[in-house]
Parts: sequence; C-alpha cells; structure tokens
Amino acid sequence: MTFDMNLKKITRFIAITLLSAPLLFAAPAFSGEDDDHGDEGEEGHVEMTAAERKKNGVEIYTVARRSLGEEIRAPGEVGLDLYKTSQVTPRIAAQIMTRHVKLGDNVSAGEPLVTLSSVQMAEAQGNLIVTAKEWKRVERLGRKVVSDRRYTEAQVSAQQAVAKVRAFGLSGGETTRLSSKGDASKATGEFTLFARQAGTVMNDEFVLGEFIEPGRVLFAISDESNVWVEAMLPGYGNNHIDAGAKVRIVTNDNSVYSGSVLQVRHQVDETTRTISARITVDNTADTLHSGQFVTVYIEAGKTAPVMAVPRQAVTLMNGDSQVFVVDGDEMEPQKVLVGATYGEWVEIKSGLNTGDIIASTEIFLLKSLILKSKMGSGHGH
Repeated sequence: MTFDMNLKKITRFIAITLLSAPLLFAAPAFSGEDDDHGDEGEEGHVEMTAAERKKNGVEIYTVARRSLGEEIRAPGEVGLDLYKTSQVTPRIAAQIMTRHVKLGDNVSAGEPLVTLSSVQMAEAQGNLIVTAKEWKRVERLGRKVVSDRRYTEAQVSAQQAVAKVRAFGLSGGETTRLSSKGDASKATGEFTLFARQAGTVMNDEFVLGEFIEPGRVLFAISDESNVWVEAMLPGYGNNHIDAGAKVRIVTNDNSVYSGSVLQVRHQVDETTRTISARITVDNTADTLHSGQFVTVYIEAGKTAPVMAVPRQAVTLMNGDSQVFVVDGDEMEPQKVLVGATYGEWVEIKSGLNTGDIIASTEIFLLKSLILKSKMGSGHGH
C-alpha cells in the first residue's frame, strides 16, 4: 500500500513538471522581445516645418569645429571712470553760502555749483581793484611820463592780482568785471565754483554755513557713460592677459556687458594676494553703478579648434545634457557629452558630428512640446 501511494506521488510530480516546462522556456523569449522595444520613442520628437520654425522663432545651427576664447573668471567691482571724473575743491578757507546743485543732478561744463565766502578772497579782490586802477593810470600816462621801473611794477602788480584771485577760485568773467569797473563795494569775498565737465553729481557731503578748509572735496562729478571694473585676479599665472583683451561682465541678475582690459597691474596686493585688472565698460544705458559687484570673464587666448554649439542650444532633460537635432521637419532630442564652456559657446565631446543641424533657440518651447507629447496629446506642432 505504501509503495503504491509513493508511486502515485512520483507520477503526479513528473506530469506537473512536464506540463510546466514549455512555460519555463518561453518566459526568456518574451522578456527579450520587451527589451528590444522598450526604449523606442522614449524621448519623443517634435514635428515642425521650416515655416513653423520661423514663426516660432526657432533658429538652427550647423555644428562645426571652431576656436573658442579661453576665459579667466574673477570677482569684480564697478567704479567710476577716473579719466572722466573731476573733483571740485576750494583752494582757500571759506564758508559755504549757497548750494546750486545736489546729489544725482546732471550738470553741464561751466554750470555754477556752490557759492563761497572768504576773507582771503575779499582781500585779494580789493587788491585787484587797486592794482587794476593803478595800472590803467600808468598805462595812460605812458613811458614818456613815468619811469620804466614804475611802468613795469604797475603792470606786474596788476597781473599778479589777477593771477591770485583766479588761483583762489574767482571765475575769469568775474575777474574781468571786477578789474574793469573798479567798484570797491564788489570786493565782498564771495565767489562761485563751476563744473569743469559735464556729468552727474556723485558726491556733495557738506551743509550750508559750514566752514571748510582748502582741499576739501565738495563735489565729485563723473561722466557715467563709461565705467571701470576692477577685477581681482589670482596673484599668479596672469601674464598672458594683455591690454585690449575682451571681457564679459555679468551682474547678479545675469545681465551681460562687454568690455576690454585697460591695464593689468604688476604688483600683488599684500592683503588679498591678488592682482587688479582695470576694465573699461560702455555704460550708455546707465545700468551699471559704482560699488556694484559683478563677475568678470576675461578672454585669455584661443583654444585649438573644437566641436562647439551655442550654449543656449544645450538643455537638461531626464538628467542628461541634450540638444534638438533637426532632420527635415522633425526635431529629436539627442544626448551629448559637454566639455568646457567658453562665453556663449560650449564644447561637445561626443553625441554630435560636424555638419549636424540643431535648434539653437526656443529650446524651452521644444521641451514643452516633448512633454505635451508624452502626456498623450500627440506630437508637438
């Protein structure tokens, strides 16, 4: 009885095994078929005719090898162009009487800025009137009446009096009027300082009635149509940066400006251990301001020819750098291995060939159409 029961169990096991065998061998073939087609159309593509590309602002670029400008990156600070900046200072001790302009005003060359009053100026103005009158009288009498010595002394005294008031800050027009009219009541000691150049008032730290000493800066006026940027470079390995080298200036809001190197200093700062490079930047739009921090990219030579595409053509999709390759009316994402970035260009190490055509603008639009396609809305158009 026991033998018969065991025989039945063995027979049942063999039958089940034989029935299961086809399924066991068929399973790998099914899995392999799925693997063959699992990645097909994973990224999708965008269909867009040339006319539609133009309408949507999608430009194309033919991949080529090109020499790119190597760049040195450094922090920088915007400052005034000192070649287009002037300071207004008194040459004698004086008291501030009247302010004619204020901080931020745009002034023209020769425009009055501030009126001062000085005892020294009053004395000089009085001397100017006296010597001018004496010189006129001696000149009218002539050399036949007065001695040569007296004639010369009167002439020199008058000229020195003019030079003195001019040195003290009296304008040429006021000097002429004072000496020609000879009105002693005009020797009040008041005089006005004028702008030497056109520009913007950048500094005016004084108050009415304040007594100021010679050399005190009352105004700083600068033409902000051009500014300087001081870039702090590492104190080594910068000898290949030459005057005139092209520069990109990038602000915190990612605005980009073009400039050029004026000079690279040859002395390392003892505190920061950096070398300063002075860069001149066009600021006609008046969007850069003194004291603003920026990032500086200085061109420092050219690379050997490399395969490169516009930086904006490369986008990140599914964790990979990709570009949109154009083939007729189709644009399909293509994975690429990127290298270094040089300004507006990025090196492509693999994934593209010379002569390939890619989309170079409106990449965000193309990505959106791919996403729309994946969500079941069909191909993007």
